[in-house]
Amino acid sequence: MVLASASPRRLDLLRQIGIVPDAVDPADLDETPLHDEPPPRHALRLAAEKASCVAARHPDSWILAADTVVACGRRILPKAEGEEEARRCLSLLSGRRHRVLGGIVLLVPGGDTGSDTSGGGHRKIERLVRTDVAFKVLDRVETEGYIASGEWRGKAGGYAIQGRAAALVRWIGGSYSNVVGLSLHEVAGMLHGAGFPHPVQPAAHSPAQPPG
Repeated sequence: MVLASASPRRLDLLRQIGIVPDAVDPADLDETPLHDEPPPRHALRLAAEKASCVAARHPDSWILAADTVVACGRRILPKAEGEEEARRCLSLLSGRRHRVLGGIVLLVPGGDTGSDTSGGGHRKIERLVRTDVAFKVLDRVETEGYIASGEWRGKAGGYAIQGRAAALVRWIGGSYSNVVGLSLHEVAGMLHGAGFPHPVQPAAHSPAQPPG
C-alpha cells in the first residue's frame, strides 16, 4: 500500500489499526478551492486527485489518499500558515459549531472495466466523513496562548484537536480520528470490503466506564 499523504498524523493513525504503508508518496497539488466549490465536493475532489496522481507512479499498488476540510457554513477555512491567518480562523470558530469533512479515496489495483475506475487499472472507492465540532467562546488570553504554541501551523482550520486545542473544544459529534486527519472506522471498512490482503486490527479503545 502507498499512502498518498505527507501527514505524519495519518501515518500514525494507520499504525493504530495495524496498517503500515509500504511507501509514503505525497502528491504535490494546488489545493485552492474552485469557484463556488462546496466544502464536501472540495474534500472528495482533492482526495481523488491526490490518489490519481500517486497511482500513476505506482500502477500495481493499493493507494490511499485523504483530504481534510474545515468549514463554517459554505466557507472553507485555510491551512493556517501565519499567525494572523490562524487568529482569523480561531475568531470564526470561537463559540460556534463547524464541520470537519474528510474525503477518503482508496484505489484498488486490478479493477475491472465495470467498476468506478480512476484510470490505470485501479478501482476507486470513496467516502466522505463528517464530524461536527463546537468550540467554546475564546477570550484573548486563550487565543494568544494557542497562537504562541505554534501547533496550528499547516493545520486545516488553524487548530490541532489532538494537541492543546482539545481544551478549546466543548463538544464533538462523529469521528474523532476524522478531525485528526483520517477516519479509522471508514478506512478499516473500505480496506476490509475491498479485500485488502493484510489484517486490519481494531483501533485501541479505552475501557468502558461505569455510569457515574
